[in-house]
Amino acid sequence: MLSALILVPLFGAAVIGFWPPGMSGKLSRGLALVFASIAFLWTVILASQFNPREVSQQFTEFIPWVDALGLNYNLGVDGLSLPLLVLNGLLTCIAIYSSDESLQRPRFYYSLILLLSAGVTGAFLAQDLLLFFLFYELELIPLYLLIAIWGGEKRGYAATKFLIYTALSGILILASFLGLVWLSGASNFSLGTLNAKSLPLATQLLLLAGILVGFGIKIPLVPFHTWLPDAHVEASTPISVLLAGVLLKLGTYGLLRFGMNLLPEAWNYLAPGLATWAVVSVLYGASCAIAQKDMKKMVAYSSIGHMGYILLAAAAATPLSILGTVMQMVSHGLISALLFLLVGVVYKKAGSRDLDVIRGLLNPERGMPVIGSLMVLGVMASAGIPGMVGFISEFVIFRSSFAVFPIQTLLCMIGTGLTAVYFLILVNKAFFGRLSAQVVNLPRVYWSDRLPSIVLAVVIVIFGIQPAWLVRWTEPTITAMVNTQSLVATVSLDKVKGKS
Repeated sequence: MLSALILVPLFGAAVIGFWPPGMSGKLSRGLALVFASIAFLWTVILASQFNPREVSQQFTEFIPWVDALGLNYNLGVDGLSLPLLVLNGLLTCIAIYSSDESLQRPRFYYSLILLLSAGVTGAFLAQDLLLFFLFYELELIPLYLLIAIWGGEKRGYAATKFLIYTALSGILILASFLGLVWLSGASNFSLGTLNAKSLPLATQLLLLAGILVGFGIKIPLVPFHTWLPDAHVEASTPISVLLAGVLLKLGTYGLLRFGMNLLPEAWNYLAPGLATWAVVSVLYGASCAIAQKDMKKMVAYSSIGHMGYILLAAAAATPLSILGTVMQMVSHGLISALLFLLVGVVYKKAGSRDLDVIRGLLNPERGMPVIGSLMVLGVMASAGIPGMVGFISEFVIFRSSFAVFPIQTLLCMIGTGLTAVYFLILVNKAFFGRLSAQVVNLPRVYWSDRLPSIVLAVVIVIFGIQPAWLVRWTEPTITAMVNTQSLVATVSLDKVKGKS
């Protein structure tokens, strides 16, 4: 059942890629959307059959693969990975639908997107360290090519920078995985049999350092973030949607699954430092976003700040805070995808993303009133306004982290205020006021351009009003995982302050 989620997009990529020459862009997009929709619907069916009360891996598949390496084809899904699988399926469909029918080499383009989706799905399902690494690396080449071929003017530089950073990330993660297996004396790479808790603390810290830096590059956290703004600015809108909405979550998912879960003693030891690292990322990302004139780069820097909230909650390592990390991953995926889609429509119709050039786009007669209204909703969600999914995820994170790291949490809350500042600047400059002369004759915005953004906006509001629909799938798994690893914050607040 789980293999179908990987095989369907792989089969779709093969069908489109090896289709006889002459396939039109419209047909390529249609076929890609069919295969992506099948995978997404299959994910929804799987979610409907998922038992949230069962905390172990469900729908498991196990096939011995390479015994000499200890590598097995081992798949499973739990409350941590299920929401991310659904998110990946939804955003893949939206990215394909939002792609331009007239783009060059459409068969190659859509094959790469489906291959990218299969790699991400496999990484979320893998219950074997080496299998996870293979899927983690599988998404590297498609994304590199999608930026390098269909990106902007400096696409070569941005794609190469992304490739170098992500390759370094993979090297560090693989080294840590190998160390975990060999030093713990495990016979294979299976997560279910791996026991690294008996390792000396110094050894755990060394292994955790590789995992932190490796996945920290992917998230990305300061100072490993510099590849992200370049990649977003040069990538096309659909690729930015996938990059911010799904691919960054591989980093946060990896921290929880392989860092906190496998090395709890070392994680607790480094927790105060991780919380401080989160503060740096949140405040730095927000400060850089305020200074931007390019709308897309502003949204890119906002991602750096909002991903820092996840690290803060992960450092606190209580059941409620880890639940907040999952909610924030889904929340950020939906909101960032919405913002990048809207910025893409503005750039497509107005021909610019420069806040010094475009003004008055909310004009009801000659502007983009619907796009402007959706942008206001998106920035409100990102700033944590009640009624949106961004509010509930950040509230849970701050509520749960404050008891463990009060100072770091208060500093991160400043980031929420700064989010309102830079997005207020964006909305005020680009959408209010008199329509600027440079964009006075705007092309018509069709409902086909608005539909993906409307879908995301509806989901954002639904989960904001009824977050229990998201929480119910995740809470039992998270609670069991944290309690099993003895990560509940049982130390006194005074002792935590002393460690800080």
